[in-house]
Amino acid sequence: MAGSGAVKTRVQRVGGFATLPWRRIILIILGATIAFVVVVGSYRTLTLPAAERYSGDFWVDQIVNGLGQGAILALIALGYTLVYGILRMINFAHGEVFMAGAFISFFFADAYVKSGFLNSNPYFSLLILFVVSIVGSTVVAVLLERIAYRPLRNAPRLVPLITAIGASLFIQNAFRGFFGPQPYGYPLPDVLAGSVELFGIPVSKVIIMVFVVAIVSMVVLQWFVHRSSTGRSMRAVAEDSEIASLMGIDVDRIVVVTFIVGGVLAGIAGVLFSLTFQQVQFTMGFKPGIAAFTAAVLGGIGSIGGAALGGFVLGLLQAIGPPLLLTGFSIPSPFSIRDAFVFLVLILVLVFRPGGLLGSGEAEKV
Repeated sequence: MAGSGAVKTRVQRVGGFATLPWRRIILIILGATIAFVVVVGSYRTLTLPAAERYSGDFWVDQIVNGLGQGAILALIALGYTLVYGILRMINFAHGEVFMAGAFISFFFADAYVKSGFLNSNPYFSLLILFVVSIVGSTVVAVLLERIAYRPLRNAPRLVPLITAIGASLFIQNAFRGFFGPQPYGYPLPDVLAGSVELFGIPVSKVIIMVFVVAIVSMVVLQWFVHRSSTGRSMRAVAEDSEIASLMGIDVDRIVVVTFIVGGVLAGIAGVLFSLTFQQVQFTMGFKPGIAAFTAAVLGGIGSIGGAALGGFVLGLLQAIGPPLLLTGFSIPSPFSIRDAFVFLVLILVLVFRPGGLLGSGEAEKV
């Protein structure tokens, strides 16, 4: 009897141990550790000796450049979130849709700068570059939908995901085969050279154009989705495609329109990115594509507002995170790990808030 009582006590202890909320405990410990590293790293960086410390102008430049890059990431992320909202799939080839538009517009920009047309008619030239990039990205996006994704519309989710990765590699290597592996310098019109002062802060003219074009594009997208009949149809299909079909909505047409809109945004982002970094290459879609996907997850995949917010937040984190957190720990080259920082942000978002900033906070059940 005494032995059986001891066994019951041990079972109760083991049962109580097993029922502890271990996931929450681990998350609390991990969150506290991250907060400690952030606070200590930031403090040590900001209190370095004057000769080693970053200046105030440096931080202002980082914030401005981070917001500019964030605007570009937001445009690309909107393409991810639109397709996910309609088809519940991640179009990992969207980075190559962005790359295709930028690459195609380069040949026009290169011809215009050699003929002098780029600087003699800069605004008209830029308009043509945007139109060409939009057309190129849209054509690639629609072809992806028609050839790679539509036949797999009812397949298990893993199948179109693998197809998207294969399509991404195919487009990359096709552009490499046609145009070579070397980077090409993207010409910048003289009208966008230099900077202007806004509230006493020198801001690059290119960054100003990025802000203006990106914000206008997002406003137009919001109007299109929430005010136009096609946009209402898109929201209906995103809610329930079967019921939308029964109500007379052409689901296939809406899917094509979604890819077209994503291609338009990617084309705009392609020119903005190329003018910002003044270079195009067949691999240029990979890193911004991953960063934009991270931005979409950070804001809440499937949410238009979340994708835009995630892009700006991630741009800022990329710009100021590594130097602020790592310089104080004497990391020799904190700027070189910006890409790794993107993956770290992605992991932390998936661990702590799978639904994103504007999402439910819970992972979707598949």
